[in-house]
Amino acid sequence: MKISYNWLGTYLDHGLTPGQLAERLTMSGLEVEAVEPIGTALDGVVVGHVLAVEPHPDADRLSCCRVDVGEAEPLPIVCGAPNVAAGQKVPVARVNTTLMLPDRKDPRTRVPVTLKEARIRGAVSMGMICAEDELGLSDDHSGIMVLPPEAPVGQPLGDLLAAQGRMLQDTVLDVAITPNRPDAVCHLGVARDVAALTGAPLHPPGVDIPAAGSTPHLRVDVRAPEGCGRYVGLLVRGVTIRESPQWMKQRLEAIGLRPRNNVVDITNYVMYECGQPLHAFDYDQVAGQTIIVRFTETETPFTTLDGKVRTLPAGTLMIADGARDVAVAGVMGGENSEVTGGTTNVLIESAYFDPSTIRKTARALQLQTDASYRFERGVDPEGQAWAAARAAQLMVALAGGRIDPVMVDAHPRPVARRTVVLRPGRIPRILGVDVPRAEVVRLLTAIGFTVDDAGDVLRCMVPSFRPDVTREIDLIEEVGRLHGFENIPVPTHSRLPNRTPRTTPAHTLHRRTLALLSSLGYREIYTNSMLRQETAEQFNLPPLQARPPADTIVHTLNPISQEMATLRPSLLPGMLQVMRHNANHGQEVLRFLEFGHVFHRTEEAGTLIPGYAEDASLLLAAAGPADAPAWDVQPRSLDFFDLKGVVEALLQACKVPDVVLAPVAAPTPVTPYHLAVFTGEQPLGIIARLSDDLAEAYDLKGPVFFAELNWARLSATAAPYLNVTYSAVSRFPVVTRDLAVVIDRNQPVGPLLDTLHRVGGALLKQVQVFDLYEGTSLPPGKKSVAFSLRFGSDRTLKDAEVEKQMNRIMRRLQKEYDAELRQ
Repeated sequence: MKISYNWLGTYLDHGLTPGQLAERLTMSGLEVEAVEPIGTALDGVVVGHVLAVEPHPDADRLSCCRVDVGEAEPLPIVCGAPNVAAGQKVPVARVNTTLMLPDRKDPRTRVPVTLKEARIRGAVSMGMICAEDELGLSDDHSGIMVLPPEAPVGQPLGDLLAAQGRMLQDTVLDVAITPNRPDAVCHLGVARDVAALTGAPLHPPGVDIPAAGSTPHLRVDVRAPEGCGRYVGLLVRGVTIRESPQWMKQRLEAIGLRPRNNVVDITNYVMYECGQPLHAFDYDQVAGQTIIVRFTETETPFTTLDGKVRTLPAGTLMIADGARDVAVAGVMGGENSEVTGGTTNVLIESAYFDPSTIRKTARALQLQTDASYRFERGVDPEGQAWAAARAAQLMVALAGGRIDPVMVDAHPRPVARRTVVLRPGRIPRILGVDVPRAEVVRLLTAIGFTVDDAGDVLRCMVPSFRPDVTREIDLIEEVGRLHGFENIPVPTHSRLPNRTPRTTPAHTLHRRTLALLSSLGYREIYTNSMLRQETAEQFNLPPLQARPPADTIVHTLNPISQEMATLRPSLLPGMLQVMRHNANHGQEVLRFLEFGHVFHRTEEAGTLIPGYAEDASLLLAAAGPADAPAWDVQPRSLDFFDLKGVVEALLQACKVPDVVLAPVAAPTPVTPYHLAVFTGEQPLGIIARLSDDLAEAYDLKGPVFFAELNWARLSATAAPYLNVTYSAVSRFPVVTRDLAVVIDRNQPVGPLLDTLHRVGGALLKQVQVFDLYEGTSLPPGKKSVAFSLRFGSDRTLKDAEVEKQMNRIMRRLQKEYDAELRQ
């Protein structure tokens, strides 16, 4: 929201510089994001009288002028404007004057230029006859600025323009308005806060509101009271459409609006003054002198003021006359009833529209206007008559009209005022500082509250333009921000709770997992949950998703950009972006983890939002050297088994039961191969290598490995096994035996490890693979795997006990896997 410093000063004499005002507003909760000076002081620019104009002897487009600026001798000035002529009064910048001129390379920016005496194509030039854009008064560069004939020669141009009511300089404050402050999206709303902050009295414009009643000239029929709680119609007859006065155009231009004509400018001016959007209809184009407010029943094509034909969905709140639709309520008017140069009678619409209804319409049409921005947040439900009357009075003053004596006010849903009780004793307990009772009353009264200061409590009637204030704590917040948060002392000590925070098994598991993975060199990241549609479709493929990929992407409504068109089906795209960023900045060892949510459409019952599912996920990704380079480390590239070992360590630490890793060789565009991870028969996720094409697309050199696990399912499976008990280190010796077996080359080793643990029983404490061999000494299609087995107990084991277990293990391996003892 842009606020003009000069415009704000018309309502109160606050005595603050723009910088001081910005700081006070920011500290009160209205954050000023930028302070931008506009205009120029025009020092050194005076009124000149063009005495003669002759063609330049060596340039067809230049003229040699003699200009009287009130000095002893006329000044020779070379001018390139096509409209310069003898007898004109013009602004002249003399030698040594500094102007802020448009940059030749970028006309949108201005650079300081100090004028010097110069020779232009051989002709002497001692100054410059200026156009409006060269003086910072407008963007007009079609020709030099021609002043009134009566302008005194030699008078400073600033004095002449000030006498005409033109503001040469202003400062624009860009204020970030939070959604809970719809009252602050206008100059009067900000001025109320400034009045409370400075103690300066507020002087809003005086407005005479016509009496409400019925009139044969206008009938208003509100058929959708749930969408329109109030509709005010006021007729102004006999207006003349022309340019707005300079003071109004300058105020609108300062806040970024482009002036059009006096009637349209007045509606915009009043909206930025009091926050109430208005619409001006050409009354003579309103069929049947009737206004109807209704919802559309079917999809309806409608041409809006910007000339675009839009398809309005069923349920759109519309303004219609006796024959057709004339406006999309609260968003934009129609082309069929706009004010034109031939308009003489204007119907002013001032209404209260339901915020959620306007928000839904604006989103459906992907069209946000200044009006919809305010209606969506909630305008003052009691401010419609004041705004209409204010606009009507300005039209009388600036367009020469006359106001109909009766105002039509259809008010099907009046809003009752709220009264909130404030206990002054609560203020120091909440804010930590004692604010005098009289100061509390002053602050609240200054921002529009009616305060009954009788008895032990303050009974505060909430103004209609503050829908955000509903409780006592809201009043205390108002007192705190206006008294000044900077005036609240910082406590010298704090009292911490002496009770231990409660944790859940899920929190415990998350904390342990993060600690384990961090100790293994993985760094946690957070990435955006929204993606481009093409990226989401690219990564919505098996094996990342255990479901058909078609039509499972979740699309966002009205995305801010194409980069946020869908919700992510996998954490992998964001992870690869982070890996690319780190690799491009010189990082070689890439180890990252992310806890996040993934989204997909589903037909399963029981989801929070029917038709959509949201799953917690854990992603690990690794690339680069297996270890950081060092003098005593043999360089080795990370491989698939490094990440597999990390996942196994995680599952073991989480005590996930019945873990099965099943190799899957079916390639996809995402991965050439992967391991499917199960707990029993329930899938947990995958461990995979990224395809080389994708790795190259993300500028990643060498192989990239990742594991994506369903964290919600893993947590539920691991939760019963979270209790950890301490076991003392045995004081009895362990017995180590090595076992090498020959098995089929395609036989995974994981099932053999499970069998060893199962058959070895309580005596077998640890099993580790220490050798894998495939060579000519083995039969074709065979491989040798060597295991190291450690046996132990709470007593000293005998060799016979260990040999008995080893024989049992070998017999079981022979039976289940056709394994042979390697000689």
